[in-house]
Amino acid sequence: MATSVVSGGTRGIGRALSLRLASLGHRVIALYRGNDLAARETERAGEGRIETLRCDLTRSDEIQAVCARITSEHGAPAVLVNNAGVNLDRPFLSMTAEEWDTVLATNLSGPFHLSRALAPAMVEAGGGSIVNIASTTAIRPRTSGANYCASKAGLLQLNKCLALELAPHIRVNALLPGFTDTDEVVERYRLDDPERLATVLNAIPGRRLGTDEDMADALEFLVTAGSSYITGQQLVVDGGHFMG
Repeated sequence: MATSVVSGGTRGIGRALSLRLASLGHRVIALYRGNDLAARETERAGEGRIETLRCDLTRSDEIQAVCARITSEHGAPAVLVNNAGVNLDRPFLSMTAEEWDTVLATNLSGPFHLSRALAPAMVEAGGGSIVNIASTTAIRPRTSGANYCASKAGLLQLNKCLALELAPHIRVNALLPGFTDTDEVVERYRLDDPERLATVLNAIPGRRLGTDEDMADALEFLVTAGSSYITGQQLVVDGGHFMG
């Protein structure tokens, strides 16, 4: 049974990615920071194929310890999904150093340390696939998100560098969700307001928000044989909202 590791794998899009990999027959290790209830619910939904482990991605020592445990108990993962992310939105002129550092540490340094910890074992085992979950705001800025946008833009460049250096053993690609119908997106953009939702939908050619399943479909493509000749790429899944 193949092993997959999904950071931020117990809530929102990450939970859907964990469940999809489990449905493909993978043993999934879903990393989470602190919500034990969401972790237990995800394990139950995984019907024995999902194990959850706590890990603070701002702490490289925790990442090293968790990855050592994973490889010791389950061997090298076939798939690593760098999904964990945090938003601490604030206008640039009032953004604190802590808000900047926390977002960059989680969204950019976290994927670096996770990939660095697991890639050697993946190469030795014959290869695998890394998928970095970025965002369309990595290529199109927004107000009050200098830290988040910069972290995701950096992740796209890290994606390319890893694809170059880990080839031909490990394929590395980025998945960029657009507006997705998750609690976090609805709250952040106040999409529970019908007028705000209508404004967003009018800007999306697909005329709907993305779903967790849309993102899981894209992940499935990126980690299975249908994408075996694809690496270093950015797959935008946003209903046509951004075309660049």
